[in-house]
Amino acid sequence: MSEPIVRRTRSGKIARPMLRALALCSLLVAAAPLVQAQAADAATFSVPSSRAVSSLLLDVAHAGKRLVAVGERGHVLYSDDDGGNWTQAKVPTRQMLTAVYFVDDQHGWAVGHDALILASSDGGATWSKQFEDLQREAPLLDLWFKDAQHGFAIGAYGALLQTNDGGATWDDVSDRLDNEDTYHLNAIADVPGAGLFIVGEAGALFRSIDEGQSWETLEGPYQGSLFGVIGSGEANGLLVFGLRGHLFRSTDAGDTWQQVPLTTAGGGDLEFGLASAATLNDGSIVVVGHGGSVLRSTDHGNSFSVFNRPDRLSVAGVTAGADGKLVLVGQGGVRLTTETGANPGQQ
Repeated sequence: MSEPIVRRTRSGKIARPMLRALALCSLLVAAAPLVQAQAADAATFSVPSSRAVSSLLLDVAHAGKRLVAVGERGHVLYSDDDGGNWTQAKVPTRQMLTAVYFVDDQHGWAVGHDALILASSDGGATWSKQFEDLQREAPLLDLWFKDAQHGFAIGAYGALLQTNDGGATWDDVSDRLDNEDTYHLNAIADVPGAGLFIVGEAGALFRSIDEGQSWETLEGPYQGSLFGVIGSGEANGLLVFGLRGHLFRSTDAGDTWQQVPLTTAGGGDLEFGLASAATLNDGSIVVVGHGGSVLRSTDHGNSFSVFNRPDRLSVAGVTAGADGKLVLVGQGGVRLTTETGANPGQQ
């Protein structure tokens, strides 16, 4: 299966794959000032739908024991029974939401189209709008918080936003990155002991050892787009991954890289794009992506088992479920699976 390629045109328009390698969209360049969301703004709320749980969802995270998933049309869903039942939250947007992050069981943020940032202080049950840039017409794609006050959001055209007050204000600090071509920034993650890392379009790779105050550009292992980064669980160890099954491992905080071979059950190389990853409670690492790909490593990313779900629906996000199982989200909504990504009872 061929992967979509990011293509720029002279007009400044861009055709890119599904957000987090899943949704097709068209983004426009706009040199507009950032607009802080005001509490008095008239809000358009997401429409309640009994089918939201089976709609396109792009990320899932834990808020303590609660699961929270986000996706198209401003849908935010939460579950208090390990994914068995889901409740749709009240959300003041109908924009696509691309990522969600919680620092504890109460405080979380979600980002999406139009540089939108939402916040929750009740475990994802209700949300308020903190920030948006309507004229930019470009999405934010990921976020990371150190604690309930300090965090970053990243996205299209090199956007890097920072808050030091829990999101009451957001500052554009994109100029901290050496990113003259304004490559899209797809994922941000903290790797304990090694620093903060950002990966993006055309193999863009940045590292910060001072919690995001300054950034250095690293020589990445791959010139294609990278969609995710995660720590390996070893000192200075991390993994990055992206288009066409490319996954790389570093043991020296990103200074050097080795490609990790990914072999399918049929004996060939995995060629599906990889979108997201999570570390499970037992320390194993799961990476998911196109074609129903679910990869699992129990040796800090040295090797992975590869399973492609029979439905071949793309998977955008993953987190730990109950009893070692997985919670997957993507095309078709939520899937509760075994530890390998298979449906219960499936071989």
